[in-house]
Amino acid sequence: MDITFEVTNEDHSRFVAIVRELKESLSLNIEEASPAEFIPLPAGHRERSEFIGRYGQLDVFHFDLYSTALSKIERGTENDFADVLSLLGSGRLEIVQLTAYFQEILPLFATLSLKQNPDTFQRKFKLLTELWNAENG
Repeated sequence: MDITFEVTNEDHSRFVAIVRELKESLSLNIEEASPAEFIPLPAGHRERSEFIGRYGQLDVFHFDLYSTALSKIERGTENDFADVLSLLGSGRLEIVQLTAYFQEILPLFATLSLKQNPDTFQRKFKLLTELWNAENG
């Protein structure tokens, strides 16, 4: 499970300790990671984060699914593509909107990190759309 979190400075250490305790006691694979570490985030990503619930004083959200999908496309494994195709197939994502967000962030992609290659990202996105079109005519 990948998580990202926002807590006040005074609560940061305690929050990390609690997550570490849960990770160990429940034998979970929890890593601190966010799509923002891999791609520029499209405008409005925070507003598209889906509220899951409130647990005590903790509000839990799904990270914006479009940003998550774009980061999976950037990584480009077979499982990542299957995840994105599943989100599209279930109607949680729309291909037209995913394409618009891809086009929005592509010009910024090369400026985020030397590790990122906009041409490779573009090829992976094209492959994803070809797979989607083959499944959905």
